Amino acid sequence: MDRSRRPGRPVGVDLSEGFGERLLGQLLDRAHELPAEQIAPLIAEEIAKIGGREVSIHLQDYEQLMLAPLPGRGLVVGEALPIDGSRAGEAFLSKHVVEEPQPGGVRMYLPLLDGSDEVGVMSLTLDTVEEDDRRLLGRLAGLVADMVVTKSNYTDEFFKVRRLGKPLTVAAEIQWSLLPPLSMNTPQVSVAGVLEPAHEIAGDSLDYALNGNILHLAIIDAMGHELNAAVLATVAIGAYRHARRAEIGLAELYSFMDRAIDAQFGPDQFVTAQMLRLDVETGRLQWVNAGHAAPLLIRGHRVIRKLEGPTTLPVGFGGAEPQVSTIQLSKDDRVMFYTDGLTEEHRIGGEQFGETRMINTIERTGPVTAGVGAMARELSQSLMRERGGTTSDDATLFLIEWHGGSADHLAVPDL
Repeated sequence: MDRSRRPGRPVGVDLSEGFGERLLGQLLDRAHELPAEQIAPLIAEEIAKIGGREVSIHLQDYEQLMLAPLPGRGLVVGEALPIDGSRAGEAFLSKHVVEEPQPGGVRMYLPLLDGSDEVGVMSLTLDTVEEDDRRLLGRLAGLVADMVVTKSNYTDEFFKVRRLGKPLTVAAEIQWSLLPPLSMNTPQVSVAGVLEPAHEIAGDSLDYALNGNILHLAIIDAMGHELNAAVLATVAIGAYRHARRAEIGLAELYSFMDRAIDAQFGPDQFVTAQMLRLDVETGRLQWVNAGHAAPLLIRGHRVIRKLEGPTTLPVGFGGAEPQVSTIQLSKDDRVMFYTDGLTEEHRIGGEQFGETRMINTIERTGPVTAGVGAMARELSQSLMRERGGTTSDDATLFLIEWHGGSADHLAVPDL
């Protein structure tokens, strides 16, 4: 068949590798200096060159429940789509293209991945789909994701879309502006997290960085509520990043954060925290506990132990130099960090949700989810249902999964 005249193709279009490279190059060149509101029309225009139509872009909302439609000339703007139970959500969760045959064409749902961070989904319709189309559209989706993330630094439009019309508190605005992407996947380690209530989060926060073969992570719970807690968390995360980038040890890192909080707020305010370092090559995990709930080690979908160890006072109280705890992870081990809002929540007049029920929920959720991203979302929703939909305090969970590395051959000690 003359590929340049396939049904639905603009006359003269050649979908060879060279054409694809030119199309992507033109899109990138034109997008550099365009304002954010002109990105959507540009994307729709470029997709039309390969016979694509009915283009939609949906972004993940803050609660990680819905895919919110991005408005823009040239885009089809419909309703928000549930992540669970929609074809777009299927592509988002699986990180793979989903194709849906329709009368007169094929609807394609392409996950928008910025590196390994899940941004949203792009949908479009083609009359017919061949391997050249799939290859080109996969690259195009990656470029669109990069543009959305980059242009987010220059506009509020994408942030407003992700709110789905729900206002954020000032404290939540501060916290979301500080947070790193809540998911990351590499061949050796994956991370994913959820913060609740998304539109009112205040004192809970986290930060991570993968520097070389070391994954650094801190999860904190600042005392208080609303704006005061957000300001306290901001200083704690800023101090953590500063010390981490100075490449000091975990014990010294605690001391630096402690002095920063004390100098700014005095002895009456504090932050509980866990700071850790995971060598993604060997699976060696080290951590310092500053008055925080102990993480849980999950192996084979079972919680096999709490990662307890010597603790020091919360950050800001001026505790003694902490001891660093160490454990050797086994391939595919998961570690879950959480704040006390998950376990201390209760219905009026009822018992606290508690650690036992949380562990039972983890062990029910693990076998029916693939990857820490899906597990974090499902676990958060399951815990919310178990608590009767109540969230009166910040509640954060964060999962790490170690996929294995050069130390796979090492014997893992009995725990």
